[in-house]
Amino acid sequence: MTTQAGTFDAEFDVVVVGSGVAALFGAAAAASRGLSTCLVEKTDRFGGTSAYSGGAVWLPGNAVLARDGLEDSVDTGRTYFRAVVGDRTDHDLQDAYLNTGPMVVDFLQDTLGIPTRFQAFPDYFDAPGRQEVGRSIYPKPIKGEEVGERTGDIRSSVPSDQFGSPEDTARLEGGRAWVARLVLALDGMEAAELRLSTAAERLIRDDDGRVVGVEVREGSGLRSIRARRGVLVAAGGFERSTELRRRWQRMPTSDWSASHPDTGSGDAVRMFDEVGARLDLLDQSWWCPATLFPNGHAAFTLGFRSGIIVDGAGRRFANELLPYDQMGRRMHARMDDGAGEEFWFVFDDSEAGGYPAICVPAPDPEQLRAAGLWHTAATIGELAQAIGIDPDVLAESVTRFNGHAAQGRDNDFGRGEDPYGRFFLGASTAEECLRPLGGDRLHAVRLVLGDLGTKGGAVIDPNGAVVGTDGAPIPGLYAAGNSSASVSGEAYPGPGVPLGSGMTMAFRAVADMAEKPLPVNPAPVAR
Repeated sequence: MTTQAGTFDAEFDVVVVGSGVAALFGAAAAASRGLSTCLVEKTDRFGGTSAYSGGAVWLPGNAVLARDGLEDSVDTGRTYFRAVVGDRTDHDLQDAYLNTGPMVVDFLQDTLGIPTRFQAFPDYFDAPGRQEVGRSIYPKPIKGEEVGERTGDIRSSVPSDQFGSPEDTARLEGGRAWVARLVLALDGMEAAELRLSTAAERLIRDDDGRVVGVEVREGSGLRSIRARRGVLVAAGGFERSTELRRRWQRMPTSDWSASHPDTGSGDAVRMFDEVGARLDLLDQSWWCPATLFPNGHAAFTLGFRSGIIVDGAGRRFANELLPYDQMGRRMHARMDDGAGEEFWFVFDDSEAGGYPAICVPAPDPEQLRAAGLWHTAATIGELAQAIGIDPDVLAESVTRFNGHAAQGRDNDFGRGEDPYGRFFLGASTAEECLRPLGGDRLHAVRLVLGDLGTKGGAVIDPNGAVVGTDGAPIPGLYAAGNSSASVSGEAYPGPGVPLGSGMTMAFRAVADMAEKPLPVNPAPVAR
């Protein structure tokens, strides 16, 4: 679509599409520079999938890590990142992310005044430069009374938003704390305007091919908003589009994603495609195991403390204590190998019938039993029959695992040998992570392959500019977060890479719009 200057309904220097942490941070970076900024969010609440996250932000060598006693540096982080990501993404793009990270944290603290803290959560790969306690920072929680009237504009927590639990607004943590603090910061900036229930329909280009604005739908009407400096699209991925998931990721449904059903519909990918953007990593997601609930939604599940995970044939196929993305990839591989899309978490009564894993919300056994998603039996044979698995195969899997537990070493998959696997159990040895299954009752709970969002989208350059199919940046168009092809390629290096990279590339995009681009390799910052 082309339009002539002067036909717009409103004009700003910068238009930001989306309201996750990357979008809000980009808007704050723009408005703080005095650039008039309009952020549009299609739903009636801010936060997108970011509001569901734990809030980790992965930015090596930043001032908060140093303040809180962790020895780290950008170069150490680069060594690790390169070892994990390799050449799957452009090294200049990787360097732009890593080298700008400390500036992002300084901006958070010094300009926006957002309090942050280091919190232990191990990096996900055994590679040079790894921090076994992690290198992620988090926002400090914020009380609902501090958020005030804006509380109702912040996306609810997962239990409330997707599973009908009462909403708790007394204290906002993790991703919701980021969203609330960034919205409050933007409310205090005269140059910022935030619009809810305003859906971006298409990008507007002039006759020279420059993106000069966005057409949005407000209510039943269409309006056009001019962006004099540029448009930043940080509107999430396409995890909630069943059509796109089947086409690009061989996924049978989009219902198992952790994102909100009204977000991640693929609007960004569609708009990028319409203007000739180069797309990449469309087959990739931030994968995870997920517990299936009676309403058809699936809840992100990690930190398995006991039990085993088997495929639809009853066979154990991976180390259950793998970082969640890596476990999700093992599940995807089993699906591709023809093992089906059913997975079962098999455990005993050692936690008094409780669920020995981290799942929010915690599943109600009776509700899941009524839906055929949680089965309990006195023997392996009875349990196998209940879940439709050959009893001999399941018995073999349990017996073999128990043999590994007896000798204190998992010879099949190395469970408990990595610090990440021991982290959630507070264990110091692999043996502590290998508790045999037994007792009077056994349980099986249905798992599916879930995700925390897709990670494929527009290819961007080190300034966050969207690259066209001809290899040149599309003037006036930028992307960040899950709307862009992830800087981490096919890997998930550590907790907070999605938010950290999204914030950083939005920060760089705004600097480019302000005609003050940040160097890819700045001089080291003395700390």
